Amino acid sequence: MSNQPHDHIVKSYDDEQKRLLDETLRMGEMAASQLEAALDVVERRDDKAAERIIANDEAIDALEQEVSHDVMKLALRGPMARDLREILAAIRIASDIERIGDYAANVAKRSTALNLMPALPHVSGLHAIGTLAVRQVRDVLAAYRDNDIEAARSIRSRDAEIDTAYTGLFRELLTYMMEDPRSITACTHLLFMAKNIERIGDHATNIAENIWFLVKGDDELPPREKRDESNTTVTP
Repeated sequence: MSNQPHDHIVKSYDDEQKRLLDETLRMGEMAASQLEAALDVVERRDDKAAERIIANDEAIDALEQEVSHDVMKLALRGPMARDLREILAAIRIASDIERIGDYAANVAKRSTALNLMPALPHVSGLHAIGTLAVRQVRDVLAAYRDNDIEAARSIRSRDAEIDTAYTGLFRELLTYMMEDPRSITACTHLLFMAKNIERIGDHATNIAENIWFLVKGDDELPPREKRDESNTTVTP
């Protein structure tokens, strides 16, 4: 009988940890869905749908507040070292997800400005980068759910694919603007949208690195390959 209060405390703590994980995963899926929806409205040139995406960003922000509140509750319970890593990883991951939601909303906002101009053929390139980013976000959420460090390492290395696609689109748009100065405003909006998506890939990578930290502690990861060459691109 003497173990019953302790067992109850342990179960309560485990329940709170599960609630925290579930909230974070739900927040992540909302952000991934926001990005998918933003890519869709760019292709369909749908202002009303874009406005709904922008408004929905508040729901992700609200969930981040819930996660932060639950993190504080767990931290006050005097957790052990592994539990502290879970708490720290959760708050970092929630912050990355919130930024992913912000970037998805930014893509939707830019789409309404883009819709005032003639359609550009490069929207398909933007969609291709966005599809890679959506996959990264969903895969890294699954790795977090499963504590899968090998999946997290693979996702981290795959960020180079997004960098390569972004650099390619960046160069295409620069060339297009040089050939047709009338397209500069529209191409600039696309460039900002592409950069937002590239940053989403970076935040998915941050989540992967926090999964590694959660499971392995301070064991160092190998250096990550970066292929975003937009800062050094020289136009022809």
